[in-house]
Amino acid sequence: MTKKKKRIIGVIVVVVILIFIIIFSSGKNGDQANSVQTEKAGLKKIVETVTATGRIQPVTQVKISADVAGKITILPVKEGDWVEKGTLLVQLEKERYAAALEQAEANLRSVEANAQVVKENETRAEKDYIRLKELYDRQLESRAALDQAYAAVQVEKARYQSSLEQVDQARAAMKQSRDDLSKTTIYAPMSGTISTLNKEVGEIALGSQFQEDVIMIISNLSSMEALVNVDENDIVRVSLNDSAAIEVDALPDKLFTGTVSEIANSAKISGSGTTEQKTEFEVKIAIADPGKELRQGMTASADIITEVKPEALGIPIQSVTVRTLQQLQPPEAGEGEAPAEADSLEKPPYVPDKDGFVPIVFVVENGVSNARQVKTGIQSETYIEILDGIAEGDEIVTGSYRAISQTLQNGSPVVVDNPKK
Repeated sequence: MTKKKKRIIGVIVVVVILIFIIIFSSGKNGDQANSVQTEKAGLKKIVETVTATGRIQPVTQVKISADVAGKITILPVKEGDWVEKGTLLVQLEKERYAAALEQAEANLRSVEANAQVVKENETRAEKDYIRLKELYDRQLESRAALDQAYAAVQVEKARYQSSLEQVDQARAAMKQSRDDLSKTTIYAPMSGTISTLNKEVGEIALGSQFQEDVIMIISNLSSMEALVNVDENDIVRVSLNDSAAIEVDALPDKLFTGTVSEIANSAKISGSGTTEQKTEFEVKIAIADPGKELRQGMTASADIITEVKPEALGIPIQSVTVRTLQQLQPPEAGEGEAPAEADSLEKPPYVPDKDGFVPIVFVVENGVSNARQVKTGIQSETYIEILDGIAEGDEIVTGSYRAISQTLQNGSPVVVDNPKK
């Protein structure tokens, strides 16, 4: 036998030995008990929260836009200035509007004069008709002449009514021109801080009748709120007056408190038609004591407290897992082997959800892990409420994560290895 053949045979023998060792080891490990950590189920204070992110903004702010278009000639304020109600904010170029007002006033005077002339003509026609009527009654004038005089009266009355309507139109046009002229001067509608200034002297204000063209924003910085976006799956749990804890990225050492003051009725959809599509609802949280450090636009995150149960039966949230009905069969009931009749009578049947999974908690009883189907309630970041399935004092498995999520079976032997306190 050559050295090469001997080497090949030696390798094959080693591989076969390794395979036997692996099979033997796995068989032994299958009989070994799982090492787990446990905790007694007990009453806990569970605080359910909804987390959302957004930005800081004033509760009250007014966008200042021009109602008429024009060039800005005077802008006596700058960003950050405090202004009182009635303070001059913007002056637009007014010559064009002043000329339009003068023209409207002149037109009104003209149509009023014309109406006066028409009124005099109507009065003269009525007098002529009365005189002809007297002559006709004495048979000194023909019926045709009387009818012609009557028609002339009706014509003059119609002309006078038309002239009065022209006067009304001219008066309305004059009021519009006067209003346009007045709108070239903009005053502060409220006291507050100029938080945003978008224009400078010489720029054109387009006028709000064309599009939104914000010249500046006045804000009341003494009352601030967090405008956050809440996921559509969480919005049903949020209610008005829910309390919230707010963290601001720019102020990491400070925690603000507030209450939900407004919840949007319509959703805001971003990334529509893509895998990143999100459906969210805007929620406003009024901040109780904003102080003087908050600024408009700061990034904020809020934990909205949606429900609090001071004495709920709670367990660590990682203790709840899911299994299929097949996975819940105890080890002794292998494939093709029916479970014992006594066990089937003692243990209640598991009821899977629509996806075929059963929510369970492993409870240690006599060195064995028993899977209990549970009904859950509210949850915090660490604990979850159990409404049904386990009782206070039950020893539940809390770790390891791999044991709970993968290796533990219904009826597996376990060894409790809790850390010493």
